[in-house]
Amino acid sequence: MDISIVVPLYNEVESLPELCEWIRQVMDSHNLTHELILVDDGSNDGSWEEIERLKTIYPHIRGIKFRRNYGKSAALHTGFALAGGEVVFTMDADLQDSPEEIPEMRRMVVEEGYDVVSGWKKKRYDPFLSKNVPSKLFNWAARKVSGIRLHDFNCGLKAYRNDVARSVEVYGDMHRYIPVLAKSNGFTRIGEKTVQHQERKYGATKYGMDRFIKGFLDLMTVMFLTRFAKKPMHLFGTLGTLVFLIGLTIALYMGVDKLIALINHIPRKLIADSAFFYIGLTSMIIGTLLFIGGFLGELISRSASERNNYEIEKTI
Repeated sequence: MDISIVVPLYNEVESLPELCEWIRQVMDSHNLTHELILVDDGSNDGSWEEIERLKTIYPHIRGIKFRRNYGKSAALHTGFALAGGEVVFTMDADLQDSPEEIPEMRRMVVEEGYDVVSGWKKKRYDPFLSKNVPSKLFNWAARKVSGIRLHDFNCGLKAYRNDVARSVEVYGDMHRYIPVLAKSNGFTRIGEKTVQHQERKYGATKYGMDRFIKGFLDLMTVMFLTRFAKKPMHLFGTLGTLVFLIGLTIALYMGVDKLIALINHIPRKLIADSAFFYIGLTSMIIGTLLFIGGFLGELISRSASERNNYEIEKTI
């Protein structure tokens, strides 16, 4: 099979018939075999009943229904596990992602050797202040932290080699950072394609401003997991040692200064009366706690069942 298209959805009953027909037309016009995996994330507007109806019209549709709303990451993770196509696509169900982009993005993966191709909604039809500006700030921060030169991490339209999709564990709200997770697994050929963005035709957006706050927090989480999950002492031990040395330096300075003053009969106030004494003491305590935290993290990591799980590309 050429293509698997994973579409997570929540209360998108109005857009589903048009989306399925649009995808079918594009696939048929390019002679691409495909499957459409619709993951209903606990909808309550009749979306699942519509999927069951569409299944009778389009035999290539596969449907998954969650008992309740788990989130986009859970839907993608479940869809990836079932995907059998050579190239796996993700796209939103709200008709804002154009299936017309799929053939060219597939070509980039198959012929140009990309592991991941991410869409870039260069011209957006979203509210400027509530979505465009926060999105630009978020994408700038994600580029700086991850080192991946993508303009639009949030774009729902992405293409993955099948082994890339299956190697990535998506949970929480990590769907924004699948390219980062893929890179941490050794899939470094990550490309980008400018894609057409449509105005929302039916319903209303399911995301508010809080998604950008959560996005920044998730960015910190994913960067910690990809860099230090198997070596927590490298982070906490380094920070702990640095903070402890700062406190120790302050304490030694105050102690030497007090000793010199006593030898030379120079009046000095008590060390405990100085604010620097408490700054130094607190720094040493915090540094010690950070170091202990890193040590405990190493013990937990050592006993984890997946500590020696590595991505093997080939064997002979």
